[in-house]
Amino acid sequence: MRTNVMPERKITSRHAADDIRRALREGGTSPDSSGVQHFFKERVRSHGWRTADLRNVAVQVRRDLLKNHGMDFVVRVADELFSGEFLEEKAFAVFLLEGKTGELGAREFRLFASWLDRVRNWADHDGLVHYLLSPIVAAEPHYCGEVFRWVKSRNRWRRRAACVALIRGARKKRLFAEIVRTSDMLLDDEDDMVQKGLGWLLREAAKYDAKRTVPYLMKIRERAPRLVLRTACEKLSAAERKRVLG
Repeated sequence: MRTNVMPERKITSRHAADDIRRALREGGTSPDSSGVQHFFKERVRSHGWRTADLRNVAVQVRRDLLKNHGMDFVVRVADELFSGEFLEEKAFAVFLLEGKTGELGAREFRLFASWLDRVRNWADHDGLVHYLLSPIVAAEPHYCGEVFRWVKSRNRWRRRAACVALIRGARKKRLFAEIVRTSDMLLDDEDDMVQKGLGWLLREAAKYDAKRTVPYLMKIRERAPRLVLRTACEKLSAAERKRVLG
């Protein structure tokens, strides 16, 4: 794929998104999603891009867009792309903004949170939450109020987001009270996507702050779904894992 996907003309964010979509379509390695479908329960559409290649192109496109149009324009392009039907479109939207969340504010956080309603599978979700929402929450803990609202949502992806949005904080040994509160509220959730998200959060908390997390796991082990508990213990020592799992 040619990496210079931005034409030399004055464009709108929609035009830029359309140019990117065309480049993604032309540069893909597969005409269908058969190569990736086995990773998903939901039906997905893919152009067959490798993640590393997609990220590299997105970084170069972002550089060009920033130089010629600024960050607000990049955010608008990403917003257009996250409405796409293909896996690569949503991933490209995230990669355009990955590592730049420190330059963004409340308006962008609200925008990214609204994208949760466009999520169709775990890949859409985890890219959005882990690379965009979670870094903002870790840097600005007051956004945890929004996270707690997601816990009560009927949308499975918002409930999963409540878990994944706290992971960056867990890795910095922060937000432990918020992690416990979120976990307590979701322990009875029967959705496997939510359980996997909660297990992921507790695994990271246990890896980076076992001193506080292991006693909490001991406290909830009779109530927590087995999937959550097994995942939470993956990074613990064999002795600690045996202690928690019994």
